[in-house]
Amino acid sequence: MQRKSGVLRAIAVIVSLALPTVLAVSAADARIGGGFSSGSRGSRTFSAPPSTSTAPGTASPFNRTLTQPGYNGGSGFNSPARSRFGGGMLGGLAAGFLGAGLLGLLFGGGLFSGLSGFGSILGLILQIVLIVFLARMAMAWWQRRNQPAYAGATPPGGQQSFSSSMGFGGFGGSSSAPLQIQPADYEAFERLLGEIQAAWSNEDVGRLRLLTTPEMASYFERDLEQNQARGVVNKVSGTKLLQGDLAEAWREGDADYATVAMRFSLVDKTVERASGRVVEGSDQPQQVTEIWTFLRHPGSNWQLSAIQQAN
Repeated sequence: MQRKSGVLRAIAVIVSLALPTVLAVSAADARIGGGFSSGSRGSRTFSAPPSTSTAPGTASPFNRTLTQPGYNGGSGFNSPARSRFGGGMLGGLAAGFLGAGLLGLLFGGGLFSGLSGFGSILGLILQIVLIVFLARMAMAWWQRRNQPAYAGATPPGGQQSFSSSMGFGGFGGSSSAPLQIQPADYEAFERLLGEIQAAWSNEDVGRLRLLTTPEMASYFERDLEQNQARGVVNKVSGTKLLQGDLAEAWREGDADYATVAMRFSLVDKTVERASGRVVEGSDQPQQVTEIWTFLRHPGSNWQLSAIQQAN
């Protein structure tokens, strides 16, 4: 019985470590960013950007970010110590299992007490997922309740059509934005959309480092390394902007930020390096809507600072 109990405890630990990874991979897409919300938006990293006609819903919270809660500066890339358990679902589940273990110790049952059967393990996992889900809902409600009314947000009925060479009328903006986004800026955003996707498809790390912040470049490099380890390469082509809206634009210190919602089409497929066989995706174009944040320092060009998924 003791040996059986030890095996069950070992299974519980393995499940606690493996489940978050499985969840993350199953929810990920192959294109750049992997379908995650990654990066930083300065002091607004933990505030949801205003919705737009392109992305009328909400933006997903960041799964990967180096910005810590309470950050007030605006210098772009920063690297404070990260949480021991990381962020997102991984942090929630790891903390949940730690909590379960501590409760077992407090009540005299030992670490991971109550995990005496596979059904109990599944029940505990479901409870933890539910608690994480409710906690995220509460945090999102609290952020919305305390989010200031940014001047860069588009007022109801006040969205303007921005005429440019971009598809479907280009971006819509707000004339009340404290940081004025000019036609050349919108053209830069569209150009970066295509150039970053092309650099990703070509696995051009040097180019990605020029077009994105060091934080975003580190995520992309890590994702490329994972593809190499799997023996596959993600090929993205035919990127075309269909619609875009300025969500907000602001200045922090000497840094300019602009968050835009973009709906675009692209061909996204993953192929084996050795054979060229398509293992994910297809040659058929698909449409994607994401919220991209760009960062610019004085005398420098715009760089990609964050990608968020649209809900």
